[in-house]
Order: sequence, then C-alpha cells, then structure tokens
Amino acid sequence: MKLTKKRKAVNGKVDANKLYTLSEATKIVKEVTTCKFDASVDLHIQLGIDPKKADQAIRGTTALPHGTGKTKRVLVLTSPDKEEEAKKAGADFVGLDEFVQKIEQGWMDFEVVIASPNVMAKIAKIGKVLGPRNLMPNPKSGTVTPEVGKAVEEVKKGKIAFKVDKFGIVHTSVGRVSFSADQLNQNAEALLQTLAKLKPATAKGVYFKGISMASTMSPGINVDYKTVEGL
Repeated sequence: MKLTKKRKAVNGKVDANKLYTLSEATKIVKEVTTCKFDASVDLHIQLGIDPKKADQAIRGTTALPHGTGKTKRVLVLTSPDKEEEAKKAGADFVGLDEFVQKIEQGWMDFEVVIASPNVMAKIAKIGKVLGPRNLMPNPKSGTVTPEVGKAVEEVKKGKIAFKVDKFGIVHTSVGRVSFSADQLNQNAEALLQTLAKLKPATAKGVYFKGISMASTMSPGINVDYKTVEGL
C-alpha cells in the first residue's frame, strides 16, 4: 500500500528503534494522528507470562481516572428485585429471559454485561455467544455481583476490563486523541500499575517485555516501562 505524504511525514516523527518515556508517547500520539475523527488511543502490552498456564492467564479491571471517552452500553441480567437498582444506576438494558432470548437470536447491541449471581445458571446457555466476544460476566472482572447498581456506575465512569490474549498481550484503550497528554498519561499509568500488581508469582524473567502506544491511525510508539511511575 502506497503511503500518503501526510502519513510519511507522521512516520518520520516516530523512531521505531527508540524507547520513549510515557509522557513523550502521550504527546507524540496526539501529534501523529492524522484521521479526522476522535480516534481511540490504545496500549499494547507484551507480558513475560505463559497464558496457557491458568495462574498466568491475567485478567482484571481498572478504573481509568479520565474514562475512555466513550460511554459503554450496559446490559444487566438480573432478577426483578434488582431491576430498579440497575436502572437508577444508568443501565441501558435491564431484564433477564427476554434478553437471553434476544441474544440467542443474534441481538448484540451492548458492550458490557453485568449479572447478579442468582441468575448465572440461566445465562450459562448464552456463554457460547458471549464468551468468544469477551462479554461473559465474570466475578474476577466484577461483572458478576449482587451490587449491580454499583457495577453499572463504575463502568459508566470509566472502569475497563482487560485480559491477555493467547500471545500474552493485553490490548486496551486508554482514551481518545482529544484527551490532553496528561489525561492519557494518567490513564495509562493506572492500567500499567494495575497490571504490575497482577504479576503472577510463577512468572519468571522480565514482566513488561514491551509496551506500545498507538491511535487508530498512527504508527506504534514504543514506551520504556522504567519511565512509568509505580512500576
């Protein structure tokens, strides 16, 4: 694919062989994003783990101080006694049987599913639909909880869930290019500090093997993990 003049100029601003500080990366990613829309800024983090081992298949959540710049549509699957709590907290869809049926028929107009523990048996049958899309409620990510209202509020405020892929890489958004460099920096720090706390006792050698920051349409910017506070 032929590169445009603009993209060539952008690529020239990023040295692929250099490790940048996190604060440098958050400034550069804003400068080198050429698209006209408010692109997502993502971190790709290569961890020194073996995701095939159960205790190293890292997953978790973190609250980004400035959110992701996108309000997620939340579906709460719960019993009638919890429906009002979920609605008051701002859930977009609340119910149980009708939504299980809709999902079985192909409806997927949501980005997060929260469930109360007492309905998990009914949700099990849609696990084969939700699981591959990383949408299945899970206690580890705080999406199976009796406190459905609190869980909805946290997601709406910017709590994100993440997990390593089969190559040991975590991919997640830490904001938008419209965010200030400081906001992106603080969001990225929050994510990386959470990952540092989740380091498995059995993981040997270097834990943060590589960190790259990129927007939807920018080249990757390699980040030196030693410049991140708290790592």
